[in-house]
Amino acid sequence: MTRILVTGGGKGVGAAIVRALVAHGHDVDFTYRSSGDSAAALAADLMKNHPDRAVTAHAVDLADKGALEAFCDSIETEPFFGLIHNAGQSYDALAAMMQQDKAEAVMQVNFWSLTRIAKSLMRGMIRARAGRIVAIGSVAALQGNPGNAAYAASKGALLSYCRTLAIETAKRGLTVNVIAPGFIDTDMMAPYAAYRDSMEKQIPAGRFAHPDEIAGLAAFLMSPPAAYMTGTVLPMDGGLTAMMGVHR
Repeated sequence: MTRILVTGGGKGVGAAIVRALVAHGHDVDFTYRSSGDSAAALAADLMKNHPDRAVTAHAVDLADKGALEAFCDSIETEPFFGLIHNAGQSYDALAAMMQQDKAEAVMQVNFWSLTRIAKSLMRGMIRARAGRIVAIGSVAALQGNPGNAAYAASKGALLSYCRTLAIETAKRGLTVNVIAPGFIDTDMMAPYAAYRDSMEKQIPAGRFAHPDEIAGLAAFLMSPPAAYMTGTVLPMDGGLTAMMGVHR
């Protein structure tokens, strides 16, 4: 049995990842910030349906450096096989209009919290000579999109960090990979509901991703057949990044 930590696991893609991991036989700890009721219900439901699995929810605001530090101290000696960094914060603003404090908050949640948590868990993984780290990135780090400067920069930093970490830890039995989703059918897309039809027409697959599809890939990367995959960036975007932007 292996134990995996998922950040931002209370709802949306994170909750789908938690469900997929438990279904694949893992014990799961997950963090949440504001979705306390959803997180409690998720943990209770999973333990009811999988009584042989341990599912633990932790209230942690990853934007709060003190809270993050305390959480990392509490898990540093715990035996985790995997980490999936799913927690994310968006911020839309043109680069010329970007507010520094909001941009730095996005970087803290999307990137710096990953580096801090990974540092805490890596020592145990290295000692065990087995570990999996997966970061949920974004196609925004791969293709330019107006208004996404801060968000894309945070996901770009995450991507570069994970590639470096992959080559630093490969001989120690760890794998480090990035999943780069496109548009996913979650609450995060609610503000863009009026534009959904036109957005879907621009995606070759013609639709947004389902959270379970992202979760399925994350669960695979925790499985034995994925042991030789490291340093990869895996777009799940319905063909969006493969397509030339200008077309007839």
